[in-house]
Amino acid sequence: MLPYRDLSLWLGQVGDLTPRPSLQQDLEADVAVVGAGFTGLWTAYYLTELDPSLSVVVLESEIAGFGASGRNGGWCSALYPVSPETLIDEVGIDAARAQYHAMRGAVDEVIRAAAAEGIEADVTRGGTILLARSEAQLDRARAEQHDSDLLDLDYRLLDADEARGRLNATGVLGGSYTPHCASVHPAKLVRGLARVVEQRGVRIFEQSPVTSLGQRRVDTAGASVRAGAVVRATEGYTARLAGSRRALAPVYSLVVATEPLPDSVWDEIGLRDRETWSDFRNLIVYGQRTADGRMVFGGRGAPYHLGSRIRPEYDRVPAVFGKLEETLHDLFPVLRDRSVTHRWGGPLGIARDWHASVGFDAATGFGWAGGYVGDGVSTTNLAGRTLADLVTGRTSELTALPWVGHRSRDWEPEPLRWIGANLGLQAMTLADRAEGRSGRPSRVAGLVNAMMGR
Repeated sequence: MLPYRDLSLWLGQVGDLTPRPSLQQDLEADVAVVGAGFTGLWTAYYLTELDPSLSVVVLESEIAGFGASGRNGGWCSALYPVSPETLIDEVGIDAARAQYHAMRGAVDEVIRAAAAEGIEADVTRGGTILLARSEAQLDRARAEQHDSDLLDLDYRLLDADEARGRLNATGVLGGSYTPHCASVHPAKLVRGLARVVEQRGVRIFEQSPVTSLGQRRVDTAGASVRAGAVVRATEGYTARLAGSRRALAPVYSLVVATEPLPDSVWDEIGLRDRETWSDFRNLIVYGQRTADGRMVFGGRGAPYHLGSRIRPEYDRVPAVFGKLEETLHDLFPVLRDRSVTHRWGGPLGIARDWHASVGFDAATGFGWAGGYVGDGVSTTNLAGRTLADLVTGRTSELTALPWVGHRSRDWEPEPLRWIGANLGLQAMTLADRAEGRSGRPSRVAGLVNAMMGR
């Protein structure tokens, strides 16, 4: 495995990454949290907000922010993985609206909490620009606007000139804009949050891989923790836990970052407000302008690995990096002569029905959150606040949201899981190519989305 600071651009830009001590002796606590990423640390943060007398222990297999929390694209967005149409069909329009509005509130709360705690995380609330570069993508932009009007989501359709005025990519026909997103430096945020919860008395044990997790007990190789409540906050690494192999599929997302770009290049590209950005293709891509003037650009495209395997070598796939750079140069020809200085990746967690969820069983003392499908920087904050309410027995607006207690069915056994996930990936790639040629929405993409429950 690479040194921690080589795992991403972000982790390479923060301070000391020396691991905290591992768990060496048995402990008792009120709450034991497994995972020191955003979910686990926000849960610890809000538990200590609600009841400072609680003893909280966080167990981490590597270091705080090792997983997606220290490697993501730096979007703190109001995105939720389930489409508005699907969520409305499942829970009704009022509950769907409440869920999406809670996501907007999570963006506000991350910004507020970081400022209140003095966490310098390069936060800029510039919103998100989504480009449409084909007639099929324009159709999706119009459909998104319909959903926005239905749920009051503050999306605004842009014509070609308005879209290019924010982000001057090639082939732009239009797009949409929402103000409900901030660009952040995720490693600064997660490492700062770890320091804050420690100052509140939370004990974080790093390099302490959990070997078993059960009712009111967590075991590591070195010792065990008995607790009144146990929270699973392992997201893309959940498949490593005994009995959870099929709960969340670890799907890899890879990212590249350019050298710091001069003002003349940014004058041509745009993103003057550090907007996060994407487009309406089927295979997800995402980007942001960093505080130090780099273009960070990532996307799906790496294969799912048989048996939900997670290995360090899967973080770096040269062919996928090459495709990302090719796509970036197609979008912005001005970047062809600019160096890519960082390449990295890692797994994120996807539930079988694409639902993020959070829950707590008071009878067993077991809580969980996850399945963010790559939109976790803000969703984890909502999860942490919700878990804090659930664990302490509070009834609130958060505990009434429709994602609370949602149970996704397990993924199919292998090799069906491997076949389905990788066929879906290839189908979306082919769908984008077909749409680029014909301008018409791909039926194949629609079938894949329906199969996945999106």
